[in-house]
Amino acid sequence: MQASQTRTTSGNVISLRVRSIVRLLAATAALLLLASVAGQLVKYLTGHDHVFGLVPLFFIDAEKNLPSGFSALLLLIAAQLLCIIAVLEKKRAGTDTGYWILLAAGFAFMAADEALAFHERLMRPMRNLLGEDLGIFHFAWVIPGIVLVLVLTPFMLRFLWRLPARTRRYFVVAAVLYLGGAIGFELVGSGFAAVHGIHNLPYTMIATVEEGLEMAGAIVFIRALLECVAARFGSVSLRVE
Repeated sequence: MQASQTRTTSGNVISLRVRSIVRLLAATAALLLLASVAGQLVKYLTGHDHVFGLVPLFFIDAEKNLPSGFSALLLLIAAQLLCIIAVLEKKRAGTDTGYWILLAAGFAFMAADEALAFHERLMRPMRNLLGEDLGIFHFAWVIPGIVLVLVLTPFMLRFLWRLPARTRRYFVVAAVLYLGGAIGFELVGSGFAAVHGIHNLPYTMIATVEEGLEMAGAIVFIRALLECVAARFGSVSLRVE
């Protein structure tokens, strides 16, 4: 995938290497996860819960800190790449433009939700509707989340099947990783929190796995999209006039 900026008859070309981008994102995710684990070990083994503000700053399950900002950035990158694909598909009159637009809108909303935690506002209405003792659905927002996945999956299967085999495999792996964290390990953590609460070391480790899977899924998806752009459209030029 290439981007070029042209000011005169000769221009500069910026080449984006997929492997380098993916490695940078993966290394950043790994460092944030390690920093979160280290901070939680310090908090629960020594009793120091701030350490110059670094423990909450790096806690993977907190909102409005470095890990949540990075997770939102990953989803935003995916949304931007999906927008690019949608525009390019429309230019060549592709039949799946609507699917790409839907995915772009979905990932843009997910990025905003990651940054602002809209989903947490669903917990009180769901508990009012279903009761307080929900077991593995203690974090009750996951119920509408599961329903949404079940509704959208059949709709997206035809689109998924029309993708090239390599892209399709990456999409499936990304979905398994992301949903395995966002729903699978969220249910594990929810059931644990219902019995033991969230202010303990075991819960923070469950949350670390959950967020790690979500980051991994987003990074795999970004790789799939970058390769998809290169394979379907060749080089992409950005021209400033």
